[in-house]
Amino acid sequence: MFTGIVEELGTLGGLSKGKIIIKCQKMLEDVKIGDSISVNGICLTVTAFNDSSFTADVMPETIRRTSLDNLKTGDIVNLERALRLGDRLGGHIVSGHIDGIGKIKSMKTEGNAIIVTIETKKELLRQIAAKGSVALDGMSLTVVDVGNTEFSVSLIPHTREVTNFKTKKINSLINIETDVLAKYVERLLNHKSTTITKDFLLESGII
Repeated sequence: MFTGIVEELGTLGGLSKGKIIIKCQKMLEDVKIGDSISVNGICLTVTAFNDSSFTADVMPETIRRTSLDNLKTGDIVNLERALRLGDRLGGHIVSGHIDGIGKIKSMKTEGNAIIVTIETKKELLRQIAAKGSVALDGMSLTVVDVGNTEFSVSLIPHTREVTNFKTKKINSLINIETDVLAKYVERLLNHKSTTITKDFLLESGII
């Protein structure tokens, strides 16, 4: 489990034969075999490490679901270690399980912020709500608006400086993880045709 607050920018050292190598420093300070590290929002398990990088296995399903296959050696990636009990939850609960990918359609300056519009599949948009939370390449962000084919988020200068967003351009791909609560609500509604009432929410364990 993660918070969506990027701790370090690493670089891709290589991706082949089901293994990925990430060059970094901070992630290695107290790393152990079996630790979970979020790489662009993807929860990966450390299988080996040295003083300058760690290695993790990558399943075919991970490649299919994410933008990993579009990365090149040397590309910058967002890194975050797993949440520990007692840590501050600066972002929101992020599982590290990517739901799909999106494509950046526009980046518009608004004061000191940039409004980024991302196109994605309708099934993901159903789980995204204005003013709700979404994780993009592992970054916890607040949704500005949601349309029929896209949604938008707003980035402050600090976020752009300390994450891989500073490398993003129009048509760049990005990993999307929707809010975990939205997933469960949609599943409940799909399996039980009913009117949403307070009693229904209580019965379903949502409140």
